[in-house]
Amino acid sequence: MPEPAWRREDEDPDYRFSLANERTFLAWIRTALALLAGAVAIDQLTPGLAPEPVRAALAVVLALGGALLGTAAYRRWAAVERAMRAGRALPHTPVLLVCTVCVVVAAVVFSVLIVGSGW
Repeated sequence: MPEPAWRREDEDPDYRFSLANERTFLAWIRTALALLAGAVAIDQLTPGLAPEPVRAALAVVLALGGALLGTAAYRRWAAVERAMRAGRALPHTPVLLVCTVCVVVAAVVFSVLIVGSGW
């Protein structure tokens, strides 16, 4: 894959900041993988948790969340890298708030399902 054109623009940032940006990207990717693992676990390991359509819907939502978070992770990494190269302020991202709300909603849904199934 060729290097993006923006990587040849402006000044190279301090390598420590670039490496910190990469670590943040990898943390987001780990979270996306955890969402995918949760989707597989719900689909394959919890037949008594909820009816099949509900489990399938939960698994699909988690899998799509993982895919979207992986995409957002790359876009965020690139936006931060471009901002550092141009000497601009780091960009704001609504993804953190969206992730927080999704985790809270998922926790409530799973809590209701677990209590309702008598586990």
